[in-house]
Amino acid sequence: MTDSARTLHLVSLGCPKNRVDSEVMLGTLLEGGYRVVERPEDAEVIVINTCAFIGDAKKESLDAILEHARFKETGRCRTLVVAGCLTQRYPEALQAELPEVDHFVGTGAYPRIAEILRSERNRSAVPDPGFVQSSVTPRLNSMPPFTAYLKISEGCDNACAFCIIPALRGPMRSRPIDDVVREAQALAEGGAVELNLVAQDLTAYGYDLPGRPKLAELLRELAQVDVRWIRLHYAYPRDFSDELIEVLASEPRIAKYLDLPLQHASDAVLKAMRRGGGRMSIEKLLAKLRARVPGLVLRSSFIVGFPGETAEDFQTLSDFIERQRFHHVGVFEFSREEGTAADQLPGQVPARVKAARRRALMKRQRAISREHQRAYVGQDLEVLVEGSSAQTDLLLEGRHAGQAPEIDGTVLINDGEASPGDLVRVRVEEAGDYDLVGGINGLVQRSRLPEAPRSPAPPPAPSTRKRLNVLPSRH
Repeated sequence: MTDSARTLHLVSLGCPKNRVDSEVMLGTLLEGGYRVVERPEDAEVIVINTCAFIGDAKKESLDAILEHARFKETGRCRTLVVAGCLTQRYPEALQAELPEVDHFVGTGAYPRIAEILRSERNRSAVPDPGFVQSSVTPRLNSMPPFTAYLKISEGCDNACAFCIIPALRGPMRSRPIDDVVREAQALAEGGAVELNLVAQDLTAYGYDLPGRPKLAELLRELAQVDVRWIRLHYAYPRDFSDELIEVLASEPRIAKYLDLPLQHASDAVLKAMRRGGGRMSIEKLLAKLRARVPGLVLRSSFIVGFPGETAEDFQTLSDFIERQRFHHVGVFEFSREEGTAADQLPGQVPARVKAARRRALMKRQRAISREHQRAYVGQDLEVLVEGSSAQTDLLLEGRHAGQAPEIDGTVLINDGEASPGDLVRVRVEEAGDYDLVGGINGLVQRSRLPEAPRSPAPPPAPSTRKRLNVLPSRH
């Protein structure tokens, strides 16, 4: 059977950075003549792009592999491929335990996936994780075309005690500014009005490149691209310069939104985590950001139950979240991962204590989020329309600049007509814990998509399994 006759279904798990990798594999395979189908039972080739960041992600990845392996008996599947971080982390064990898998593709082999699938002998391709995409790398955006993720670097040079990512993704490898800008322009020409910048460590961007360009320089160049919002995710707090704050404050196309994963607020726990700073430096940065960027929406993530975390440490974190009033917060229970420094630390916290601490923090944050949402009532917000609501087909839904795709709340539109990709003004009438409700009060910008339909948004090109929320906001 030739490649051109083969149908393809891809399941993408994990974070947006992993999703970009899935899009690279899709683009590569489509160039090789494969055709995407929505239902796995109709696919001759099924690719599972896995996550292995924490225990729950590994379990979801294994469940997905076993779930889709059955299509080799009940569907049309002839080739099952397991790619990504789980393969990179456990190549030998997976090959021994999963004979039903035909190919294992590591994080450094994504651009060769079509070649690998053509080789009957090449069951495992797990080189060192040295791949970084460029603007000429084939890629199929799996988001609705008016929004996209833009990965500006790969890998990480930090040594956080809880994190396995450097082992799976390799050292920091930044893309040159002109290359990132070329991809951003291509996405804008394809209809994108929103770009979401992602990396393992966004603020470290560029220090590994000749001349050491900074993230602020990249943002000033990206701000010349004709999109409405450029949103910053995974911005490590340690290297947040005054120049970067100035760009965030002054460039109108840089959304006043910042995803700043802080992980904890106790000095003792931050030191054990190897985060490179304490609570005082974090509080100074947050105060500076709020003073210089009015209206800034802040998202952060925290880990509870890190080894040695005492009741006093947890209370410090809880009080910190109460004082700082973040708009969006994700809370994780510490996951003990072999190969990380934290795996061998004394003082491992019992599972029931970790679960209780997470519930307590999320309960407190829910009340804070509700307060933020209610402050929007009566305001006009610029909203990017996404299509029919997932909650009810009777309403449209969208997001304002302070709501990132997939992880934050939505704006339900109860009055007026619009197309997916339109930017409209919405007068907020009601507020829930995470979502807003209101009617259209004017058009800001018509969708760039040709003949955009007036009802539900067009489906993404590949069919993907519901992804694991790495930064959950609704749990």
